Amino acid sequence: MRQFSTLTLALLSSLIFHIAWSAVPEEKNLWALFQQVPFKEKLNRDFGMYFYYPEFTDELIALEGKEVELKGFHIPLDLERNDIIILSKYPMAECFFCGAAGPESVAVVYTKEKPRRLKLDEIVTVRGILELNADNVEEMTFIIKEAELD
Repeated sequence: MRQFSTLTLALLSSLIFHIAWSAVPEEKNLWALFQQVPFKEKLNRDFGMYFYYPEFTDELIALEGKEVELKGFHIPLDLERNDIIILSKYPMAECFFCGAAGPESVAVVYTKEKPRRLKLDEIVTVRGILELNADNVEEMTFIIKEAELD
C-alpha cells in the first residue's frame, strides 16, 4: 500500500473540507446587501428639504417580510421607547450618526420585549422580520421588527 506524506494528507484533507464547505449555502450578509442600495437625493415637499431615498435591490426586496439575522454594534440613542435598539455596521466613532458612514450602515431594531441593558459598541446579534422603508424620512431605511437578541 502506498504511503502518503503528512503534507499530502493535510492538503488532501484541506481540499475535501473546502469542497464540502463550499456546498453549504452561505447565509446572506445583510450589511453587504444594504451597501448595494443606491440612494437618490429628492425633494421632500412636506419638509421643504432634500433627503436621500433608497432604491432597493431585487435581492433585498425578496427578503422583506422574512426572518433575517443581523450582527452589529449597539449604538445607544436616547429614545422614548425602551423596545428599540440601533445597530451599526461600524462602532460609534465611525457610525452614521457620529462618523462618515452612510444610511446603509445602520438599522433600527424593534424588539419583542425590552432588551437587556446593552453597552456602547457591544456586538449584538438580532433575529427578526425585515422591513424596508423607502418613503418615511422620520424612520430608518432598514428595520427589523419582532426581534429577539441572541
